Amino acid sequence: MKSIRNITTLFVATFFVGLQAQTDRVVADTLITDTAAVVLPWPQNVQARLDSLVKTPLLETTQLGLMVYDLTADSILYSYGAKQTLRPASTMKLLTAVTAIDLLGGEYRLNTSLRYQGIVKDSVLTGDLICVGSMDPMFDTNDMRAFVESVRALGVDTIRGRLVAAPSFKEEELLGEGWCWDDDNPHLSSLLVERKDDFMSVFANMLREAGIVVEAPITTAPYSKDALMLCLRSHKLNEILVPMLKDSDNLYAESVFYQIAASQGAHTAKAAHARQIVKKELSKAGVTGVLYRIADGSGLSLYNYVTPELMVKLLCYAYRHTNIFMQLYPALPIAGQDGTLKKRMTNSSANGKVKAKTGTVTGISSLAGYLTSANGHVLAFGIFNQGVLRNADGRDFQDKVCTALCDE
Repeated sequence: MKSIRNITTLFVATFFVGLQAQTDRVVADTLITDTAAVVLPWPQNVQARLDSLVKTPLLETTQLGLMVYDLTADSILYSYGAKQTLRPASTMKLLTAVTAIDLLGGEYRLNTSLRYQGIVKDSVLTGDLICVGSMDPMFDTNDMRAFVESVRALGVDTIRGRLVAAPSFKEEELLGEGWCWDDDNPHLSSLLVERKDDFMSVFANMLREAGIVVEAPITTAPYSKDALMLCLRSHKLNEILVPMLKDSDNLYAESVFYQIAASQGAHTAKAAHARQIVKKELSKAGVTGVLYRIADGSGLSLYNYVTPELMVKLLCYAYRHTNIFMQLYPALPIAGQDGTLKKRMTNSSANGKVKAKTGTVTGISSLAGYLTSANGHVLAFGIFNQGVLRNADGRDFQDKVCTALCDE
């Protein structure tokens, strides 16, 4: 019996010693972990968070390109697959916006004018009413009403001649290169009203509704420089940038793309002209020796390819040039507040601190822009998720990255 008691006592003692050792290890590990969390300096703590995030199972089946640049410290904070050529989706609009602001300025105007040539006698215009457009996506019914009123102010109640759409601004193609034919694509017309390309028929109908007799066919033809101005309606570039970026409006982006194309004075603006000018802008931003491809201004094309490094270099360039940044930054969606980020990062430290452009097409989810970290540093970042069958997975990953960058 004595030996049994000794064995039992030894077993119990050994058990509690082992239990105490295990407890000591847990406590020690906790202390180490807590200490690391407390003493690990910035930016090492942020880098550790991102290292943990890129271990997600999502990357076993999809591609990721990620780059974060600390603009305050002027150094790369984090990079993962940043040199991969990936499809940007609507973050492509950042290239278009930065180039347009730098090249044209926010006060640049998109004009749509009404001119006439011929003779007005006894309230009859014997001649042409000519509409000259520059692909203004904001031209609406109120603008068209001003056109009609200018005809009435001329003292005309009958038009005998032609209603002419001047084909002088852009190439004839109504769709961009590499667009899917079955998408809900905008029509790239020089003359737009309420976003549609039925400008001339709407004009004719509104003239008739105003009591003006229209005995004039609708046609397309060049116009003489001697044609007299009746009415001019316009909108500024900085008015267009806000819906273009906050709401990711593809028509607005393509319109700005063609303004870039027309800036060099080409008689007919072409997408090819805009591509070359955007490439020059990227060169100014320090993008050299990088493989990339620009197809359109909105990101709808399947042929657009950029790298996260390219995107971040462009964002750094914009940040360092006040004339660009002061117009770009307010037009970006704000996490948890407005635009395409209104419903994202609402319950996190990133709410209100991230201003960035989203990008979404089938299989592609991206986010690029700026944020303010917990220590007050301004960061530029580009996150490209490619091959994601559920775009929500890409968005969720991007939100976690932004939160990790904003957390204390």
